[in-house]
Amino acid sequence: MISILRKIVSFFRNKFLLTIAIFVVWISLFDSNNLLDRIKDIRNLNQLKSDREYYLEKTVQDSLRLKELKTDNANLEKFAREQYLMKRDNEDIFVVVKKEK
Repeated sequence: MISILRKIVSFFRNKFLLTIAIFVVWISLFDSNNLLDRIKDIRNLNQLKSDREYYLEKTVQDSLRLKELKTDNANLEKFAREQYLMKRDNEDIFVVVKKEK
């Protein structure tokens, strides 16, 4: 145990190694671009990239659906009935909701 303490003390007597150790601690913990913030930023960037991919796919799907709705009145009527519960004057609508377990 004492020999380990002597090695640590002799390590910190060297001015260059002490300066480098202080510099590394300062950069990794106290600097404005510290290591902890960099890790958080990288995680946030990865999340934003996955969100971007999702929304790009969603945009393509919605664009295809919009084109389909603009070109065919039967699909437009089906969409209005399903999404907005619209009906004709002589109809009744019953909404069936699945119960989750």
